[in-house]
Amino acid sequence: AVGDDVSKLFNVLTGYSLTTDYQRLLVAPHSVRSGLIERIDREIDHHQQGRRATIRFKVNSIVDERIIDALYRASQAGVPVDVLVRGICGIKAGVPGLSENIRVRSILGRFLEHSRIYWFENDGEPDVWIGSADLMKRNLDERIEVLAPIRRPEHVNQLESLLDILLSDRRQGWDL
Repeated sequence: AVGDDVSKLFNVLTGYSLTTDYQRLLVAPHSVRSGLIERIDREIDHHQQGRRATIRFKVNSIVDERIIDALYRASQAGVPVDVLVRGICGIKAGVPGLSENIRVRSILGRFLEHSRIYWFENDGEPDVWIGSADLMKRNLDERIEVLAPIRRPEHVNQLESLLDILLSDRRQGWDL
């Protein structure tokens, strides 16, 4: 299914197709923002139903107002939100009544590192995505950017371990 989606995407890029319907991929400008917000809302629902819910993002930049508002809604509902951001960040973490359940960490170091991970606990069945899209208007509305799901349990576990390590860094990391 992913291979079929990538084939469709390349046909769009070359001008041979106008399709925006993909089976597995989230592709900007059509479905990255809405797909992420849908998953944030699902985590809110999980939390409200007493199920396991957590959101973890690793990005270079996060300034998209709709994504930030959705994360604020999640925080207000009680969902723990961890954001690792290397660059520009429009989230104000730890504000009572708004974002007290949001933690923003930044890790700056010797190497420029660009991976993006979008992690949703999904009541113990993690929904994990990797891709090229930062959470900025230009990336979500004006470019073709792709997020792909990670389904293999060993890869999901590896990404979870990576996020755990990055969130615990006290040497080069700092809380916003």
